[in-house]
Amino acid sequence: MSLRLRPADVPTGAAYRIANARVPLDLAPGLHLASGPDRIAAADIVVERGRIARIAPPGEGGAGDIPAIDLRDGLVLPRFVDMHTHLDKGHITARSPNPDGTFLGARMTVAADREARWTADDVRARMDFALRCAFAHGTGAIRTHLDSIGPQTGITWPVFAEMRETWAGQIALQAVALFPYECVEGDEAQFRSIVETVARHGGVLGGLTFMGEAPDERLDRALDRMMGAAAANGLDLDFHVDESDSPDARSLERIADAALRNRFHGRITAGHCCSLALFDEADRRRVIGKVGEAGIAIVSLPMCNMYLQDRQGGRTPRWRGVAPLHELDAAGVAVAVASDNTRDPFYAYGDLDMVEVFREATRILHLDHSDRPWARLLGPAAAAITGLDGAGSIREGGPADLVLISARTFGELVTRPQSDRLVLVAGQAIDTGLPDYRELDRLGG
Repeated sequence: MSLRLRPADVPTGAAYRIANARVPLDLAPGLHLASGPDRIAAADIVVERGRIARIAPPGEGGAGDIPAIDLRDGLVLPRFVDMHTHLDKGHITARSPNPDGTFLGARMTVAADREARWTADDVRARMDFALRCAFAHGTGAIRTHLDSIGPQTGITWPVFAEMRETWAGQIALQAVALFPYECVEGDEAQFRSIVETVARHGGVLGGLTFMGEAPDERLDRALDRMMGAAAANGLDLDFHVDESDSPDARSLERIADAALRNRFHGRITAGHCCSLALFDEADRRRVIGKVGEAGIAIVSLPMCNMYLQDRQGGRTPRWRGVAPLHELDAAGVAVAVASDNTRDPFYAYGDLDMVEVFREATRILHLDHSDRPWARLLGPAAAAITGLDGAGSIREGGPADLVLISARTFGELVTRPQSDRLVLVAGQAIDTGLPDYRELDRLGG
């Protein structure tokens, strides 16, 4: 009979012990316990007043007299960090489905839905629904891109600020302004307004750098202006980059060149970077070298890109559409994976569940049969990229923000959905019941 984890199993006192746990060392920096080749250590974890007081080999924590929950060799993971999402777009596919599953179909459908329906009440309801899903699955930090186009900027950013305050202490939220790079020069007033909004809300400056045309001096000028504005306002940068199989999708190198040319010292993230996988070996090595020199981090969105890339009606796709993470990681580039879109025209599925993201990334990107510490993709990798120091990791003295899993190995973790996981926030078990989609019926569709 399998181990079923329930909130009632967690002791309610000020101190208790998580006994017979297995802790992945790649998710617990600074933890020095014996482990096998899988880098998972057997441990007891003592929780006191919502924090991790001790992590020790089983039976050696010196807390045998306090209540305990026996994991029977189940995994203990940190609460997850999901660093590339779209909370403003989420859950509109029922009312505005993608007509053909293509990237162009998604862009056109979202634009029409945004123009017709994205009031503050609509965005707030969908964001709240998405955050409740992520929270129940065990996510503790989220970065979301927000469409910052025309009047939508003034609608969505205040709603995001409200959600960030409402969810403080439960999910740490960051936001990125998403807009086509053409507006940097083509609509100076709008660009200035975007920068002011992002700075006022403590956000990240973003942008979409491939719109179907090969990069030229216009992109270079826009990148210089964006980096100048980001430096002047103390902002980081997070771009949507080359989400295409087009041979013209080559803006990643221009971003790296701009970062080096401007001596930009803030954090830069590039999401997607699909076309990099299709470069010839010499070009890929050159670009990856520049990316590393510029300190750019790459986040791959495997589920969304498998859904959109190389889609043609009646034809089986020929490629996976994901960034070359193995080569980037081997070159020392910081890499991560994330959920991306959720139940919207860019990706009709998903639930902001980082266990699902890791499971699918393992299969799509062939993260198995590797000696690299890919477990870090569940939290520490994204936390380091986004500046969320301490998030997504397990450490003595840190908060007891944990996900208890009945799976004993990563093989078991990625085989099943782990629907019986138990989520602890400050040592207390939360309700992991998911909201009902019927709640969204009133929003249309």
